[in-house]
Amino acid sequence: MEITLPRSDDFHLHLRDGAAMADIVGHSARQFGRVIVMPNLKPPVRTVADALAYRERILAALPEGAGFNPLMALYLTETTTPDDIARAGDEAAIIGVKLYPAGATTNADAGVADLARVRSVLEAMQRHDLPLLIHGEVTDPDVDVFDREAVFVDRVLGPLRRDFPALRIVLEHVTTRHAVDYVRASKDHLAATITPQHLLYNRNALFAGGLRPHYYCLPVLKLESDRQALVEAATGDDPRFFLGTDSAPHAQGAKESACGCAGIFSAHAALELYAEAFERAGALDRLAEFASQRGADFYRLPRNTGSVRLVKTDWRVPDAYPFGEDRVVPLGAGETINWKLSVESL
Repeated sequence: MEITLPRSDDFHLHLRDGAAMADIVGHSARQFGRVIVMPNLKPPVRTVADALAYRERILAALPEGAGFNPLMALYLTETTTPDDIARAGDEAAIIGVKLYPAGATTNADAGVADLARVRSVLEAMQRHDLPLLIHGEVTDPDVDVFDREAVFVDRVLGPLRRDFPALRIVLEHVTTRHAVDYVRASKDHLAATITPQHLLYNRNALFAGGLRPHYYCLPVLKLESDRQALVEAATGDDPRFFLGTDSAPHAQGAKESACGCAGIFSAHAALELYAEAFERAGALDRLAEFASQRGADFYRLPRNTGSVRLVKTDWRVPDAYPFGEDRVVPLGAGETINWKLSVESL
């Protein structure tokens, strides 16, 4: 058994930098035509110049002959200016601006603590039609970690959309039925990405046989009912739910530590993992739309030409992959995946 997909895109990807980035970028280039590269480096990718320099480093690290287009996002800070947005709007390689609530996730300490301080920037984004890509969690310590997305939707996203009704927004890596229902009930300017881990696992995976750090990401895995809602959204007919892996590699020691980093590395088998989720849902016929069409349409990009082929065959996921001077443990390490990307499709 095999399936052929139009060349797909990953609309949420962490590539890191330096030697670590050089070791992992080939995984994504093998599977995707375009990716949106997250800007949460140290220091963050704040300006057009930062983004274009980072993009050149990515292109330089690609395997020879890779037909791969990294699209860049700027990191929204309280020092970002409307002029920064105007320059970004004129640059084809920059696709959007990323909002990290300050302290919400990895390298989010430079994020925005108060949206009132960036109103002029959001107005400029709306004017230049530059999408806002959101890590949708509140950071209030009084809010339970499993409720932070839902509270963000009610407390932050609703007022934001009311104040900027023409601003295109992507609520990235949605994890709850509450967020899915909100997107479905909203108008066309709001979309959402869904990761493979949130389609395949619920929060029990964090504790299966002990604490499992390689299943820890932010937003964290949620209830089984939430996972089912995400599957329904991904395999359904609403065109505003599309592929974004949020593949976020960390060195093995940084994950397996007393205070392990949040992030799951899935770029090694992204399309294969999505195929598993769609097959389990009896919806393989919807995978092409989710992976290859909806995101391009929302971002107003031409759909990719070319195709990739997935073959139904078992293979064992390696225990780790090279990651600069370290190793990164992939999602499903040591386990069997039932689909394999065919090298002939490239």
